[in-house]
Order: sequence, then C-alpha cells, then structure tokens
Amino acid sequence: MFCTRFSVPLQAIIEKNDMEEILKYFPKLTAKQQEQLAALNELYRDWNAKINVISRKDIDNLYEHHVLHSMAIAKALHFKDGTRILDFGTGGGFPGIPLAILFPEVSFKLIDGTGKKIRVATEIAHSIGLENVKAEHLRGEEEKEKFDFIVNRAVMPLPDLVRIVRKNVSKTQKNAMLNGLFVLKGGNLEAEIQPFRRIVEVLPIGNWFQEEWFQEKNVIYLPLS
Repeated sequence: MFCTRFSVPLQAIIEKNDMEEILKYFPKLTAKQQEQLAALNELYRDWNAKINVISRKDIDNLYEHHVLHSMAIAKALHFKDGTRILDFGTGGGFPGIPLAILFPEVSFKLIDGTGKKIRVATEIAHSIGLENVKAEHLRGEEEKEKFDFIVNRAVMPLPDLVRIVRKNVSKTQKNAMLNGLFVLKGGNLEAEIQPFRRIVEVLPIGNWFQEEWFQEKNVIYLPLS
C-alpha cells in the first residue's frame, strides 16, 4: 500500500471530477486501480515542478490529455495476462504507466533517451506500487529485448519508428490481435500510413471517448509480426 498527501480541497474536487471521467469509460476498475490513478495528480504536479515532463500549461488537463489518452489503447485491445509491452519514448510515463495500472498482470518496460524523464517515470511507478513496470534510460536503437507490442505517443513519423522497433517484436502470439505497434497520433496521417496502407488500422478515439479533445485523435495499429 502507498500513501500520498491530498491537503488542498480544490485539488480533491479536481481529482474527484477526473476520476469520474475515467470511471465513465472504465467502470470496472478495482479500488486499488482507482487509488493509483487518483494519486497521479499530486505526483505529476510535484515532479513537474522539478522536471518538466508535461507542458505547464497542460498540467491541469493531466487526466484527459495524458492519462485517459493513454488508456485509449486499452479500448483497441484488452491485453492478455503475461503480455510484454515496450513503451518507446515514454517521457514521464505515457502511455506506459496508465496502461500498467489497467493491466497489472502485463509486463511493461518504459524506455526514453532522456535520463531525467526516466527518473520521473521510475519514481511515480514506485510511489503508486506498480510492480509490473521497469523503466530504463535507453534509446530505442539500443533495446535488444523482444515484446508482444510496442506502444508510443507520437514520438516520430511512423516509418521511422517502424525501422527502429521492428526488431523488438516477438513472433510468438498471445493476444487476439497480431503482435505489433500501437501509436497515439492526431492530425493528417495519410502520408505516414501510406507505406503500410494494406495492413494499418486507424482507430478514432472519438468512437470511444466523447470529449471534444479526442475528436481528431487516433490509435494507429500496425501488425509487425
């Protein structure tokens, strides 16, 4: 069990509203999962004041723009227990940490080329008692392990990302969808997906979440095994 300090009434109200937003789409969260998600508000605010991993203009939108956005991948696929996932370019822990909360029996490795960002992800995962997360200061080109899926939030153009991570996709299948890549991206995707047009799927997040911010956001699924 972990504990955090919630001493400001306004912050408690913000957390309650944010959790209601999460529970609207994920109503079966356990008490522990709800507690872990609620703790992210204070933890990210504290760390962001020391190490900027989220735009300071955007920290008030933490749950919608970062936590819930990350959790959209879980609407595309419910990962089976024992699945191994690499969060490539995790920054401060997105989408890896929210997904690790959702899937406690799935193994997540979070990597980023910026050491101070990995420190934030490591400390937050530890603070909320996530035992299924390993964070490492590492560039994608240096990663040698195999995973069922790679997840990513718009770190680079899709063809460049595929060139780096294809080597890390396991050929052993566990899930209902073929092993590969889940990328959170918005905007015009035509040029990026063109090389993969026969196999790529663009899944609009607005089909799952009704908030206006998600209307031009997508989960891109690309099988690579």
